[in-house]
Amino acid sequence: MQEKKVALIGFGNVARVLARLLVEKQPVLQQQYGFSTRVVAIGTGHHGMALNPAGIDVEQAIALVNSGQSLESLSTLPLPESMLDLIRRSEADVLFENSPVNHATGQPAIDHLRTGLQCGMHVITANKGPVVHAYRELTDLAAQQGRHFLFESAVMDGAPIFSLFREPLPATEVRAFSGVLNSTTNMIFELMEQGHSFAEAVARTQQMGMAETDPSNDIDGWDAAIKVAALSTVILGIPLTPAQVERTGIRAITSAMIQDARAAGERWKLVCTARRAGEHVVARVAPERVDSDSPFYSIRGTSSYVQFETDTLPGLGIVESDPSPRTTAYGLLADLVNAVRHD
Repeated sequence: MQEKKVALIGFGNVARVLARLLVEKQPVLQQQYGFSTRVVAIGTGHHGMALNPAGIDVEQAIALVNSGQSLESLSTLPLPESMLDLIRRSEADVLFENSPVNHATGQPAIDHLRTGLQCGMHVITANKGPVVHAYRELTDLAAQQGRHFLFESAVMDGAPIFSLFREPLPATEVRAFSGVLNSTTNMIFELMEQGHSFAEAVARTQQMGMAETDPSNDIDGWDAAIKVAALSTVILGIPLTPAQVERTGIRAITSAMIQDARAAGERWKLVCTARRAGEHVVARVAPERVDSDSPFYSIRGTSSYVQFETDTLPGLGIVESDPSPRTTAYGLLADLVNAVRHD
């Protein structure tokens, strides 16, 4: 029975659920895949770091963070000087990187993942920034090290989008994709259909924990744009940054426009599209009215949808219904299994 030492960079909602999922799934990991896990390092931006080769009690760690306390009391070794020092000293087999997304540069997540690979770790992330800004570098480095760089949860949480094109659909060319990829704007439109103003709908999504205190990444289309860029970079094989995606947010959509669409049997959606154009890709994020014949019409609440057009399959759609942090954490766990099973 192999034991895999795990380091967690970032300990927000998803990482805390992942930590509990690792404990919950130990019997399955041991019986079906022949390995167990032990969390030996946790690094956070606001609650300090913990380093314990014998294993960190994740419930204690969660309790400390939930009460606003530091994780430092869980360390049995001198505290690291930095996050990179924590990664190096952890001697982990697997690094989970879940720091906040930087749409513009992908940092510091890229440095965390690069360091993990250089130390011989499998690296796994739900962070879209490194996928967009360092996909080729990190993929090549992983190959050189005989490790894996995996990121299934970066788009549509735990839905198997990237892995679908790695294994089950070999020798197919993706020509285009379209979808509803930002759940916050989807919920805002739904709340506006129910009679809330734009401001009220945004405030409700903030209360629900969907939108940040500054909701501009969602309502100005940046989150959708970086997801389009990630899908283009990996699945179309054409590198793209969020700044290269034609982007229109939803600030101009009024309650009157929402109700006008509803009276016509239509709905507003923030629609993402990308299509090959020779060696380039034309990508766009913009609000559109869709009718009941569109697959986007029935995507409600926090659900997401993406449809791919390939040279062999004219239309292949994937729906993710009402995801939660557990959904995203499952995608990270699945990446762990897929990485370790090939060791």
